[in-house]
Amino acid sequence: MRALWWGPERAVLVEEGMHVSKTLGMGVLAAALLAGVPLVSAAEKTTGALAFDQLKALVGEWEGTNAGGRVKLTYTLVSGGTALMERIQPSNEAEMITMYTADGDKIVVTHYCSEGNQPSMRTETLKGVARKYSFSLVSVSGLKSPDAGHMTGLVLTLVDKDHLKQEWTYRSSKGKTTTDAFDVRRKPEKAATVVPGGN
Repeated sequence: MRALWWGPERAVLVEEGMHVSKTLGMGVLAAALLAGVPLVSAAEKTTGALAFDQLKALVGEWEGTNAGGRVKLTYTLVSGGTALMERIQPSNEAEMITMYTADGDKIVVTHYCSEGNQPSMRTETLKGVARKYSFSLVSVSGLKSPDAGHMTGLVLTLVDKDHLKQEWTYRSSKGKTTTDAFDVRRKPEKAATVVPGGN
């Protein structure tokens, strides 16, 4: 068995083996390219990260209506661009904050309600970038009692780059479910708002 010998012949065998490995590797790469097989790099973004990149385009000020009257939304990138903060200012109630972040192949939302609770919601596993994102309740903290009212869902629809719709689902303390819909448009005169350094 020449492969077991220690000497010049073994060195030659190792060198030939390396040459064969390189040749095979190049052949596999060429075959994959010809067959149309996608080559996935380790640095490729998850579908959640791609969807979050799309949501970053919301940065700026928006105005519109809901059932109670006028509403203003302001989107700001925070935490070094890893979170999107939404500030909701309805004309008929206190302002609220909602935070959007990517989590693998999902988008996660935490809503800081004016009632003092914080529902966390997330999408199903995303297959790609979409125009509509549906969020379902995962958990809620800060409830004053186990049956206290809180948000249980959100449907975010990106109609176009300057038109956005939201449908918030709320479960009352009596178990009744209602939906509040926002229809807002981007304020063109306002530049995008980004907080330097995420502060």
